[in-house]
Amino acid sequence: MIFRKSVLSLVAIATLAFVGCEKSQNSESQTASAGAEKNETASVQTNEKSENQIKMVGSSTVYPFASAVAEELGATGGVPTPVVESTGTGGGMEMFCKSKDAPDITNASRAMKLKEFEECKKNGVTNITQAQIGFDGIVLAQDKGTTAMNLTRNQIFLAVSAKVPSKDGKSVIDNPYKNWNEIDASLPASPIMVYGPPKSSGTRDSFEEMVVEHMTTKDYKDLYEGAGLKKFKDIRTDGLYVESGENDNLIVQKLTKDKTAVGVFGYSFLEENGDKVAGATVDGATPTSENIASGKYPISRSLFFYIKNDRVAQVPALTKYVELFMSEKMIGERGNLKKLGLIPMDKATRDAMIKDVLAKKQLSGDGLK
Repeated sequence: MIFRKSVLSLVAIATLAFVGCEKSQNSESQTASAGAEKNETASVQTNEKSENQIKMVGSSTVYPFASAVAEELGATGGVPTPVVESTGTGGGMEMFCKSKDAPDITNASRAMKLKEFEECKKNGVTNITQAQIGFDGIVLAQDKGTTAMNLTRNQIFLAVSAKVPSKDGKSVIDNPYKNWNEIDASLPASPIMVYGPPKSSGTRDSFEEMVVEHMTTKDYKDLYEGAGLKKFKDIRTDGLYVESGENDNLIVQKLTKDKTAVGVFGYSFLEENGDKVAGATVDGATPTSENIASGKYPISRSLFFYIKNDRVAQVPALTKYVELFMSEKMIGERGNLKKLGLIPMDKATRDAMIKDVLAKKQLSGDGLK
C-alpha cells in the first residue's frame, strides 16, 4: 500500500514536471517568436528610414547651409535627418554623376560644368534640376590682430599665379615673388604664404577663374596668348600656396597661428569666425554682404545645389527638403541662412528661381561651360 502510494506520487510529480516543462517551452517559444517579430519590425523600420534618408555631397562652402536645412527638416519634417558630406564641389559632381543611385543631391560653389553634365548624361542621370540659393564672396583673410591688407586683383594674381609677367612686361616667367613688398612696395615686407582650397574645390575653381584667368585673359591677354598660354589659370606649386583640404575651418586655425599668412575661403566662414580673422579689401571694396550682392566686391560667385529628380520615387523626403531649402524662411532676405553668411538674391530673381526649382525644371547643357 505504501509502495503503491509512492508510485502514484512519483507519477504525479513526473506529470507536473512534464506539464511545467511544456509550459516553459511554450513560453520560451512565444517569447522567442515575439522577439523575432519585434526585431523584424525594427529591421523594417530601419530599412524604411534608410530608404527615405536623403544623401548629399559636395561643396564645403554650401555645407553649413545644407546642414542647417537638413537639421531643420529632421527636427520638424517627420523624416530622417539628411546625411550631408563635405567632399568639395568637384568631388561631389563626380559622385553625383556616377550613377542613378545616391547621392540624391550635390552642393556646389559654382555652376555645373558642361563636361560634368555630359558625364551625368552618359551614366543615365538626365533629369536634374539646378537650384541657385544665393551668393558668396571669396575672401582673403588674415589673423584679426594683423593689419588687414588693401589688395588689388592684380597684386593677388602676382602672389598666387604659377607664371607672371616679367618686370619689363615682355615675357611670361615662373613666379619669382617670395615677399609681398616685392610685388608692390606699399605691401608688407612679409613672406607670401597663402592657405587655400585644393583642386577638387569649387572655391578653388572660382578663385582661379576670377583672379588668375581674369588677369591673363584681360589685362595680360596678348602677352599670355603670345606665349601659348591661352586662358591660363594655374596656381603656383612652389610651396607658397598650400592646399589645405576641404575643411575651411582648418584654414582659419592656421591663420590664428601664422599671423602673416593669408587664407582663401568663402565669405560665410569670415562671418562665422569674425572674432578670429579679418578680410582684406580687394580693388577698394571690403568683403561685406552688400558689396558682394551688388557686385562691387570683385571676387564673388553664385551658390547652387543639384537634384536627381528621379530619386524622389525612392526618397520621398527629397520633395520636403527642396521645398524647405527654397523657402523664404531659408533663403529669403530675412531667412535663417542669411544669419550663417548666405547673401540672398534679389526678390525677383529669387521668386523666379523658386518657381523653376519647385516645378522641377530640367537642366540642359545650354549655357554650361
